[in-house]
Amino acid sequence: MAQKHETKDKPEGASAGPVQTGPDPRLEDESRLAEIRRKIEEVASDAPQLAKIALEAMVRRHNPELKGTSQTAGRAGRQSGNVSELTAFAPLKPGGAERLRRIFNLTNGNFDGAQRVSTLHDMRFVFFDNDTKILFATTYDGDWDAYINDFATKIPELMDLLFQSVEGWPGIADPSVKDFIAKHQIDAAGWFVANPQVTVVDVRRLQRMEKAVNEMMDAVAGTDLDNSGPKALKAFLDKMSQPEGVDY
Repeated sequence: MAQKHETKDKPEGASAGPVQTGPDPRLEDESRLAEIRRKIEEVASDAPQLAKIALEAMVRRHNPELKGTSQTAGRAGRQSGNVSELTAFAPLKPGGAERLRRIFNLTNGNFDGAQRVSTLHDMRFVFFDNDTKILFATTYDGDWDAYINDFATKIPELMDLLFQSVEGWPGIADPSVKDFIAKHQIDAAGWFVANPQVTVVDVRRLQRMEKAVNEMMDAVAGTDLDNSGPKALKAFLDKMSQPEGVDY
């Protein structure tokens, strides 16, 4: 509903035109979000940018299905929802970076074999300080101890192949390996996950579901639904009942 605006005649000698005493008419069609942002600007116009960001975070509407958390992943690292982070920084043996580069070049930097760790979202290796140090960063599902156990049981050969170039690496099967990793791990100071409740296995299941739905829709498109529908539905349910093809 449009708001009324009162005007007064200006004193004699003032420039022509009404003086506005009510709300700015330009704000009549302002959306709720724009109103909130405007009020934040009015309150925090002289505050540092970070203060504005903090104020916006307080009023922004979040999707409860995507809500994350800020908690420990266990012995080290941060966790948001079901997803955790691990960031480790360690010195390399002499020639270690060159050796690792040969391995990375041989595989084009692709380690698809790591898919056997069904909690692993990603992992990356970055060289620092003239190839004398390496940064290992990874995102995974669940708690820290269980994740290290996954590496030790699912891809032990790959772990030793890569990390034997790191100074002091005891071997993935050595009882001291968790102490070694925790010693070199640095907790993230800030941690954001776009879909904190979605695990790797969830993603694979949803991808399989999407493919099965598309196949079912293709099967019934342009056909007699009464005849083709039950067959297509049975094929869909059969595919969805199959377990994920990953190790647990």
